[in-house]
Amino acid sequence: VLCVSNMGRKNRPRQRAQQNRDGRAEGKRSRDDAGWGAGYSEIIKENKLFEHYYTELKIVPEGEFEEFMQAMREPLPATMRITGYKSHAKEILHTLKEKYFKEVQDLEVDGQKIEAPQPLSWYPDELAWHTNLSRKILRKSPLLEKFHQFLVSETESVNKNQWNFVPQHKILDMCAAPGSKTAQLIEMLHSDMDIPFPEGFVIANDVDNKRCYLLVHQAKRLNSPCIMVVNHDASSIPRLYFDQDGKKDILFYDRILCDVPCSGDGTMRKNIDVWKKWTTSNSLQLHGLQIRIAVRGVEQLAVGGRMVYSTCSLNPIEDEAVIAALLEKSEGALELADASADLPGLKYMPGITSWKVMTKEGQWFSDWSEVLKSRHTQIRPTMFPPTDPEKLASMKLERCMRILPHHQNTGGFFVAVLVKKAPMPWNRRYPKGESPAEGNPSVPDTPDLLEVKKDDVFAVLHIDMKCSVCYSPPPPKKMKLFGFKEDPFVFLTEDDPIFPPVQAFYDLSPDFPKLNVLTRTHEGKKRHLYMVSKELRNVLLNNSERMKVINTGVKIWSRNTDGEQFGCAFRLAQEGVYTLCPYIRARILNISVEDVKVLLTQENPFLSKLGDDAHNQAKKLGPDLNAPQCPIDLCGWRGKTSIRAFVPRNERLHYLRMVGVEVFRDKQGKRNDGSTEIPEGSAEDAEGLSQEADLLEQEGEEMEQNGSESNANGPEPIGSTCDGSATGLDTPGLVHLDK
Repeated sequence: VLCVSNMGRKNRPRQRAQQNRDGRAEGKRSRDDAGWGAGYSEIIKENKLFEHYYTELKIVPEGEFEEFMQAMREPLPATMRITGYKSHAKEILHTLKEKYFKEVQDLEVDGQKIEAPQPLSWYPDELAWHTNLSRKILRKSPLLEKFHQFLVSETESVNKNQWNFVPQHKILDMCAAPGSKTAQLIEMLHSDMDIPFPEGFVIANDVDNKRCYLLVHQAKRLNSPCIMVVNHDASSIPRLYFDQDGKKDILFYDRILCDVPCSGDGTMRKNIDVWKKWTTSNSLQLHGLQIRIAVRGVEQLAVGGRMVYSTCSLNPIEDEAVIAALLEKSEGALELADASADLPGLKYMPGITSWKVMTKEGQWFSDWSEVLKSRHTQIRPTMFPPTDPEKLASMKLERCMRILPHHQNTGGFFVAVLVKKAPMPWNRRYPKGESPAEGNPSVPDTPDLLEVKKDDVFAVLHIDMKCSVCYSPPPPKKMKLFGFKEDPFVFLTEDDPIFPPVQAFYDLSPDFPKLNVLTRTHEGKKRHLYMVSKELRNVLLNNSERMKVINTGVKIWSRNTDGEQFGCAFRLAQEGVYTLCPYIRARILNISVEDVKVLLTQENPFLSKLGDDAHNQAKKLGPDLNAPQCPIDLCGWRGKTSIRAFVPRNERLHYLRMVGVEVFRDKQGKRNDGSTEIPEGSAEDAEGLSQEADLLEQEGEEMEQNGSESNANGPEPIGSTCDGSATGLDTPGLVHLDK
């Protein structure tokens, strides 16, 4: 599975009356014009104020500024990151290296030589690559078109990933949309595919209600029971509680990602309109918000935990200045970690310790004392470096990391890793018996008992100076909800009447976590059943009135009314197959590689299409060069005379590639038999590809309403292991391909 980024940004050009060389109005671009730079012809990639500002700040090593600016003007290369279960990721990597990368090597398109993709030296296990291919170039050659289709389809099929990570970590992503970094966090929790429910979880937050749904789309592709999407202002995200040992405690996070809103001048290679919009006022306006978000983050960080603060800005006002403000106010509770050893191949510049502040008119200030009172609302003291040399040296700002575009052909980025050594000063000054660590539910969400001084940026934290011993804080205000009203999250009880038939039908193991199953309705028939981890269930039950939850859990069963006559009204959902597999002990077929090809290339193949004895044939198969070296689990539907895989279109393409079947369509969307690579003797498989490519997930909804097949009649039992010649009722189950 691939996550592809930086393929170019499209913008619709103005309509003009004159015709271009192809006979089309200039405003009507062909798809080949949709690459980087299309629609931006009027934007000149020059900004004198930008060059003057960064020349003066000296963030670029001496003698490299021209190279830096030249890199900023070049299109950002396409990058791809291979995700999925560790074993699946290795299969896709093998396909890329042995097939697609070899095909594009030494190609020449319009006089431009295509460089073979290269692995990112700092990314583990060669699971991230970059190339000079743009969207436009990808469509110039049939071979590149196939590569492009491969990237697109694999990007839409995501499972879980390969990183080594502590699966017990509780993680908060404060500004998560659109979700690419959130996806990596979820993947880290699922590094071991033998653990369906890691003890950790990811809470992904964003202030924009509409962008939260984009975040949900990203998270759903990961099929994880350990993700929750919430909708709050990150600077005031509520404190959450959970039950621990029979007592309600405050939830502190082990890891926090604080990727704050920023001016984004490090993205000029991708977002070209930044060239004409860039000004220093953007950074000055965002500085206060960035500090407030970071403060709220470290407040909710557990002692011993880590928070990553990051921006896609090169400006020290948004970078080192924010970190310095946090360190100064923490009074030793925070320290910068040296993360250089974590990514040894990554080239970066250390953080700077001296910088100046410039207004949008070009006026410079080296110290807060130089700022006129008339500018005190725009320029704040926290924007300047500390004046005390000892205090500045103790902060170790050089441990910050600034990635410059010309060093490794990337965008610009800033990252700092903060470690929490002790509670924040304003959190540890509660009178005895009122400490947040003791889990007092009456403790308000905002910090108390912090002395506010003039010009102190923390004055925005709504401090109450009254003694908490003799003063009871006012009741919390009712949470304001914006955007769409979400359906409720209703957990089932252990004695819910849904469970007995489902448990008997699938022979669920006794340790199946019934209490983790939820639905989205209080009344009526439950259409879908979802599952969350035990820890997220704990969070949901204790904070339903404190947070706005947009989405959580992974779908594991969907209602199929026709199944009621056979003893179970719920079919398996492919999204939750990896979550459910460890608990299902019946209705499993062990099938061969050839059977997988039949199931995924033909919509409703007859049982005779399978091997005479699928289970025995799988055992007798010798080493198959096209066989994946990892198990594949699919949910399916067995009818009286046919069998089908209930797998969405893009996941079909993903699994087909893993077993050596390549799917390719021409630019008109029609199947190209000549370019479709099917193993010899698989003509019938190829015939089913056109049907497969048009299969959409809406068929699942049709099946729920209309049943699976018209030939599903006659009461005949189905065993726990089905072979290619078995007969029986229309019933759901699992098919399993061993290594």
